[in-house]
Amino acid sequence: MDPITMAGIALALISMIAAAFMAGMNPIAIFLGDPGSILLVLGGTIGTTIASGTMAQALGAPKALVKGITGGGSIDRAAVIKQLVSFADTARREGLLALESEIEKIEDTFFQRGLQLAVDGTDPGDLREMLELDLDRMAARHRDGAGFFTTAAGMAPAMGMVGTVIGLVDMLGNLDDPSTLGPAMAVAFLTTLWGAFIANYFFQPIAARLKKLAADEMASKELILEGILSIQAGSNPRAVAGKLVSFLPPGDREAVLDEKKSA
Repeated sequence: MDPITMAGIALALISMIAAAFMAGMNPIAIFLGDPGSILLVLGGTIGTTIASGTMAQALGAPKALVKGITGGGSIDRAAVIKQLVSFADTARREGLLALESEIEKIEDTFFQRGLQLAVDGTDPGDLREMLELDLDRMAARHRDGAGFFTTAAGMAPAMGMVGTVIGLVDMLGNLDDPSTLGPAMAVAFLTTLWGAFIANYFFQPIAARLKKLAADEMASKELILEGILSIQAGSNPRAVAGKLVSFLPPGDREAVLDEKKSA
């Protein structure tokens, strides 16, 4: 699990558990006191979320969940810039065809495809259009992944309220025994607690993290696109480096530029 994700969720859970103990409550007994409430909220949330989307979204949700938890492997933009600058230097000295042997060594499929198109002599306008279409489809897939969990975060509290209403109806039907009212009301409100819990401690953080990861990946792909177009145009390697460092945080730019100056 990604360390920052694990730390954030752990902090939120510890704060909640500590607050419950400070109030003299047993959070474990409270949360696990009625398995039916858990089933209603989880089952209802997942079912209504699937019904609200498409088959592709439902099938892609497990993969999106794994990415949201693990981080999915971030791209080292500084390393990519150095690679692109090196390619620009080779292309300037030996021509674009000299990069043919480098294509198979690239792990990123978007990078591979773009460089292959450039080496094949694709018109710059067509190359940009094709790669931007790839980016549009990638962005759509990312929206679907995050959208599933955003929808689930909205459905969970509603399922909790449904369970609470069911519990209250059952409780009101047994008013002849006052001794059962307290426990029955506690169980009724447990579904509301579960709905709010999984929405705010699980679904919403996963959705937000997926959106952040998607934005980072899009920026990295745009960096690659601009770098390939610069290489195809025969730009000076220093100019390529100066252009691409805009994709880095200000504190990381000097290291890349200084390395190029010393090369």
